[in-house]
Amino acid sequence: MPRPAGGSTLRVAVLGYGLAGSAFHAPLIAGVPGLELACIWSSKPDKVHSDWPGVRVAASAEQVNADPTIDVVVVATPNQTHHPLAKAALLAGKHVVVDKPCTVTLAETDDLLATARAANRVFTVYQNRRFDGDFQVLRQVLASGVLGRVAHVESHFDRYRPQVLERWREQDIPGSSLWLDLGSHLMDQVVQLWGCPDALWLDVARQREGAQVHDWFHAVLRYERDHPGLRVVLHATALAAQPGARFAVHGTQGSFVKQGLDPQEDALRAGARPQLDALAGWGHDPRPGELVLHLPREGGALREVRGAPQAAGNYLAFYANLRDHLRDGAPLEVTPAQARQLMALLARGEQSLEQGRQVATDDLRLA
Repeated sequence: MPRPAGGSTLRVAVLGYGLAGSAFHAPLIAGVPGLELACIWSSKPDKVHSDWPGVRVAASAEQVNADPTIDVVVVATPNQTHHPLAKAALLAGKHVVVDKPCTVTLAETDDLLATARAANRVFTVYQNRRFDGDFQVLRQVLASGVLGRVAHVESHFDRYRPQVLERWREQDIPGSSLWLDLGSHLMDQVVQLWGCPDALWLDVARQREGAQVHDWFHAVLRYERDHPGLRVVLHATALAAQPGARFAVHGTQGSFVKQGLDPQEDALRAGARPQLDALAGWGHDPRPGELVLHLPREGGALREVRGAPQAAGNYLAFYANLRDHLRDGAPLEVTPAQARQLMALLARGEQSLEQGRQVATDDLRLA
């Protein structure tokens, strides 16, 4: 794959300037040295000009693809448009980042991966929750072995949004599934920590008045081969005025419990513009979680509650990794194989829902 000369700046275009483009992509791209936010395609040019004076606003995705100075195209549009927009960019010779979920179907993902290979271009998916601070803390806790053998895990994305809004995510259209949306985050994190499950079972519901698509899901992942007896619950809802723990991980020697979501999303929604070379205070979570341990003592065990380790979140690291991969050949954080595996697991969840039963997933392990 041709690479820019070392130290050269990669010019990036963002397709779409809704929440994803304006909060999760444009400010992060602009905050990474070596990347230039060069162009945005949006139906709201005045907002783009107000937010990013000097950044060119394209009239169409075709105009972006025709620009020979654009190196990377970021697809931050509604889910059902990911496949056609990403494919057109790849065929135009651009490297491509697609916001999660990768596509609406596994077949579409496979087509994009084949197109990227044929075009000799990088294709990756924006799995930013790998860079949540609490996820990094959980990695440290598991690596330390302090919990013993992990037996039960719950990973929740609980929100309180009782009103159904007029937006594409709430409409009954392809790709508007909460399972594809938040399930992409939760499943990716779990696979990073424990690998591919052996089987999964999914249930969904529409719980809010007027809901067109499901706004609640509950999935149980079954592990046996690599982690005998382990069960992982993935859960999301729009009706949790009092959310459950973000993470609850229970092992033979203790538990790790974390309340609240990583603060980076709220900060970015509020207009924050972090800089990779000035991260002091960025991604700091005031609720780092706690460890509840049962420590062996003479005469019995001692229950001890400790503060968990701390780690700041850093969504900019995704784009810094992409820069380093394209310029210097560093390993890519979210690989094509991982993108496909995740989409296949989400598809098996939909199969479980359709058939009303647990479905096997052990064939989706990566070599």
